[in-house]
Formats: sequence, C-alpha cells, structure tokens
Amino acid sequence: MPKPLPQTVVHYADQIESEMRSSGFWRNEPLRPEQLDFKQAFAMDTMTFTQWLQFIFLPRVREAAASGQFPSGSSVGAQAVREFDGQSEADHLVTLLSEFDALFD
Repeated sequence: MPKPLPQTVVHYADQIESEMRSSGFWRNEPLRPEQLDFKQAFAMDTMTFTQWLQFIFLPRVREAAASGQFPSGSSVGAQAVREFDGQSEADHLVTLLSEFDALFD
C-alpha cells in the first residue's frame, strides 16, 4: 500500500487540532520542561493524553508530513478509545484519530 500523501496527513492534523480546540481539550499553557522527559508510550508518565496529542503528536505529524518520513503504523486511535472511554464529547476526536491510524494500515 502506498504511503499516505503528506497533504492527507496534514489535513488530519488540522482536523484533529480543530476538534481539540472546539471540544475544549486544547490548552494555552505550555508544558513544563520536565514533562518532556517522558519514558512511556504516549508520555503517560509525565502528561495527559490530550497534552501529548497537542504538544508531541501533532508537531511530530506535521514534521513527518514535511519530511515525507512516515511511521510504518499508528495506534493513536486505539489509545484514544481507551483514554476517552465514556466521554461523549470526545467521540469525533476518537473517530478522527482512528481514521488517522487507518492511513498507516
């Protein structure tokens, strides 16, 4: 299967950011420097999942699109299903993240 087009990846990043902003998950406060020293997947040891999406995931997605270097897979949608279980305000965000994963199947 061909790699995702950079424009498609950027489009999803923009949609994810827009949904995070409209649903109240976006934060204006920057991360504390020590939060960037994470060891676990999705930085679960130093920040919330929404912080990881905003400050780690989205910038890396945009960097990957700019460089044309994409991962072989993505599991951010699967993690979103776990993180947002029971939070109906996150339903569209979970859908977008799951669709993003599908780009790399």
